[in-house]
Amino acid sequence: MRLLKRVLNIGFVLTAVAVGVLVLRHFQHTGWPLHNADLRLVGLAGFVMLAAYAAKAWGWQHLFRDEQRPAVLTLAAAGGAASVGGIALPGRCDEVIRVAVVRRCRRRRASIGAVALSLFLLGLLDSAALTPLASVALGVSRVGGWLRIGLVVVAVAGVLAAAVVVALPRLARLRPLARFRLAAWIADHATAPRQAVWAWVGVAASWILRALAMFLLLAALGFGMDFALALAFVCASSAAAALPVAPAGAAMQAGAGAAILVASGVHTEQAVAFGVAAQALLIAAGAAFVLALGAWHAHGALRSRALPRPLRA
Repeated sequence: MRLLKRVLNIGFVLTAVAVGVLVLRHFQHTGWPLHNADLRLVGLAGFVMLAAYAAKAWGWQHLFRDEQRPAVLTLAAAGGAASVGGIALPGRCDEVIRVAVVRRCRRRRASIGAVALSLFLLGLLDSAALTPLASVALGVSRVGGWLRIGLVVVAVAGVLAAAVVVALPRLARLRPLARFRLAAWIADHATAPRQAVWAWVGVAASWILRALAMFLLLAALGFGMDFALALAFVCASSAAAALPVAPAGAAMQAGAGAAILVASGVHTEQAVAFGVAAQALLIAAGAAFVLALGAWHAHGALRSRALPRPLRA
């Protein structure tokens, strides 16, 4: 089993390195999208993105029962690892990465079922948190046609997702469903409405911070100070990742965000460059949390080795 884990870890690292090399080779031919950027604003956007990861991890933490809640750093690193894996992995494979990272939490270990349920609820809360952002973007952005309809779908889906989160404990206790073991388990492990509200607050704060980071990145790259455009970009690029049944992947999110910029009047090449830069910022912030979690685990391992072992009789 240990050999299998080592092989998987080495394979994941080699895949990440290979993807990184391919990305660097691509930028050598097309140009790095941040080469003319204001580095001070880029750095500030990166700091805000780190805060967005932390806020979402804090909200996600409230979707676990008290005795199973992982550390905020673990949950932030799980989201970061999923972002890094999204470079090469298609579909919903990032959820598998999140489960694997959370299950290795040093403090409290939640069951696989609890992690899976929390991820399902987190996806619904992501949709619910995007509703006010999509509504504001509809009112102040300059997009139209199918992209405007897409923002309406995001807003409506968020309202329905919030209703499901609040009603899930009661739905699982209904007589036609209560006789099934899965329904009984969900009723016992589903998040209480009060905790769901706190989780939504954390997730909503995360999306607002991410929109602020995109606003700063737009300014850094010379696109102007347009917060409405940043909101529209976040809603478009994150809809695929937020909706539980939608496809994911960094390329998908970058393409959707670039499309909203093109619809707002930005040149296609500039829109694509900004989409790539935004995903690079998101992945870099996530990688920072992964490294921080690795350092925390390494520190714990060194401390455990340094402690004196009890003498045997």
